[in-house]
Amino acid sequence: MQRSNLAYIAVVMTIKSRPYVAGDFSSCLSIFESNVPRYFAPAEREQFVQFLETKDPLRYLYFVSTLDGAVVACHGLELDAKNKRASFVWGMVDRAFHGRGVGTCMTRDRIKIAKQTPNLAEVVLSTSQRTHGFYARHGFVVTKITPDGFGPGLDCYDMRLLLA
Repeated sequence: MQRSNLAYIAVVMTIKSRPYVAGDFSSCLSIFESNVPRYFAPAEREQFVQFLETKDPLRYLYFVSTLDGAVVACHGLELDAKNKRASFVWGMVDRAFHGRGVGTCMTRDRIKIAKQTPNLAEVVLSTSQRTHGFYARHGFVVTKITPDGFGPGLDCYDMRLLLA
């Protein structure tokens, strides 16, 4: 086995997810900032702050992923029972941990939660041209592309995964 594969396995096995608490705010904001401007537009920062400060716990499930106790990712689901849909919301991995399996763990966790939630038919998400291939590997398909949809140079890819 190659050395990089061994590192991947070691990280995947120690990642733990837990519900977000207010004390995670600064860690999540640091994770967001580590991904600007490549994955998030600077203007999205205020939207993320507002989400963290005001999210409705009955509508949103939000989590952090930790590695040896340190928060290295944050991610969530919006549940929409009326439309039989879950939406991925504000998923991000600290830039220093990209490529180590953290995103795969959090994506699989959210899909699993959606599948275990009664009466959901699909999971949807919006991502950029830089990450849509990652989600395609997890079964999501592109339904719409909006050039500069997140800001200059960040196209919005709407994607969907059927839960059947």
